[in-house]
Amino acid sequence: MPEKATSPLPPAPFHISCPADVKKLDERELPALAEAIRTDLIHALSRTGGHLGPNLGVVELCIALHRVFDTPADKFVFDVSHQAYVHKMLTGRWDRIETMRTYQGLNGFSLRTESEHDCYGAGHAGTALSAALGLAVGRDLRGTDDNVVCIAGDAAFTCGPTFEALNNIATSTKRLIVVLNDNEWSIDRNVGAIAKYFNKVATLPAFGHLRETATNIIERVGGSVAKKLARKIEEGAKNLIAPSVIFEEFGLRYYGPIDGHDLTALIRMFEFLKSQQEPVLLHILTEKGRGYKPALDNPGKFHGLGPYKTETGETESTTTPTYSQIFAESLVQFARNDDRITAITAAMPGGTGLSLFKKEVPDRYFDVGIAEEHAALFACGQAIQGLRPFLTIYSTFMQRAYDMLIHDIALQNLPVRLAMDRASLSGDDGPTHHGLFDIGYLRHVPNFIFMSAKDEDEFVDMLWTMACHDSGPSAIRYPRGTGLGTKPKSSPAILKIGESEVIHDGHDIALISLGHMIDVAIAARDQLSALGYSVALINARWIKPLDTAMLERYASRCKVLCTFEDHVIQNGFGAAVIDHLHTAGLHTPVERIAWPDAFIEHGKVSILREKHGMTAEAAVAKCLTHVSPVLSPVTTGREPALT
Repeated sequence: MPEKATSPLPPAPFHISCPADVKKLDERELPALAEAIRTDLIHALSRTGGHLGPNLGVVELCIALHRVFDTPADKFVFDVSHQAYVHKMLTGRWDRIETMRTYQGLNGFSLRTESEHDCYGAGHAGTALSAALGLAVGRDLRGTDDNVVCIAGDAAFTCGPTFEALNNIATSTKRLIVVLNDNEWSIDRNVGAIAKYFNKVATLPAFGHLRETATNIIERVGGSVAKKLARKIEEGAKNLIAPSVIFEEFGLRYYGPIDGHDLTALIRMFEFLKSQQEPVLLHILTEKGRGYKPALDNPGKFHGLGPYKTETGETESTTTPTYSQIFAESLVQFARNDDRITAITAAMPGGTGLSLFKKEVPDRYFDVGIAEEHAALFACGQAIQGLRPFLTIYSTFMQRAYDMLIHDIALQNLPVRLAMDRASLSGDDGPTHHGLFDIGYLRHVPNFIFMSAKDEDEFVDMLWTMACHDSGPSAIRYPRGTGLGTKPKSSPAILKIGESEVIHDGHDIALISLGHMIDVAIAARDQLSALGYSVALINARWIKPLDTAMLERYASRCKVLCTFEDHVIQNGFGAAVIDHLHTAGLHTPVERIAWPDAFIEHGKVSILREKHGMTAEAAVAKCLTHVSPVLSPVTTGREPALT
């Protein structure tokens, strides 16, 4: 069953069960519809959390799209798609908006299995234009006349794939509508030359007159007037500083910028663009967080957040620092004592904690925008110059730079340091954001060392070990949120590469935990020890190189090994253990607590762990199939800790 909100939302003042209901409304009712959508979004997401700011900014855009076009026949492709909540509300899912991002509720991104109106699933930036072009070509080859509309934020135009798609549009199709939703933000404020270009276009004084002229003419669109409109907009734009050049050189006719909150202008413009027989781009200006003052005042925070108080926008604070915060604080401290240390992020200074580094060490902080491939290559160049770059990117986004990790970092054996945040289940964000594949895509790459900490203190030791490791690339994976609450030491230690930590010795069962799964392993040991078994508990620390001596010792001594990891079971840490024992000729059974070979749905981590067997009870049950019952349980129930 879906997680329930504390109380249901009041009935919406409009009955919108499908896009046809939007078309039935009098156009004068549409501003009230927009207000109702904003009100329900603000109240619903205050309970579940979600991407509030982006969705408040596209309310009028989504209403206009569904007023003019007909999904699912027409196709809307949202870049990232975290801004598709309004689209969901207008396509039969308004009554479930309070289940957003809860277990078995609405997904926080477009999802093909959720609705026929979601033609393309997404969760990462820069994918929409290529997918939309593919849909348009498919339509052309099938000989149908449906429309394809790509809705992409300005941040998507810092992505390499977006420009790769632009390079192919003119030679691939004669009909495609691209909407550039320009609000100057991705998750944090956009950076780089493209962002400055869009800002220059949007702030030209002459554009105010051009927008008014275009709006007035568009009211009379039809036949020859439409052609005159296109000509006037084109000539007007070129009389400025040619803001359309970058797009028209790629073969898209540029229109705009226009007010993205003016419903009348949007509807008339889409009616006009719908009839064009050439690829077009409409540049609209919107406010991220429009209609809710806390979101307008703090766009970065309200891009995506947990539950909040609707009156103030205040979120629940925690006294325990997150791994991201500890990472940033540690890196700042290291950088103060070592001017070779730099920090690189791909449009995620807030999420990775690097906003602090930006403030404290601004000359060695680099935000390259949503451009992970460039970020990795950029770090390579710095490493060659003797710097110590920390490439700080979420595990799920690091996948985008995979070729660079192998071809440029590992092959050249460059000391680039990968700090992979959110390397675990990302809970309410769902499968596009779960960091469950990084062990599989890194453990077989030569030259890397790869680690994961059991708690915050060990995490800082590992960061310091990475900072001092100059003989090749290194990587660390760490989860979203807080850990065990272990306070780091005042002076971090350098860990011995490839050496695990034996917390408890034992001879019946060996539990080998990687990273923050230590709490599940501890609980499993407690249960097994209470049954009278001698249970070893090992903190693996290292994914690569493995502590092979430890593995062989316990495989020779124990009846079963059980590994714990917050990663998919295929090609994960447990698989690495099995690989080594097979090579060593040891046939001790290995049970694995890991996520199944599937894409894990969204929901609370506790619910998903229980559902998929990521629990101490599951580990105990698996281990007990390999050992004989203990006739005389020990009285203490546990082995002494090693000193």
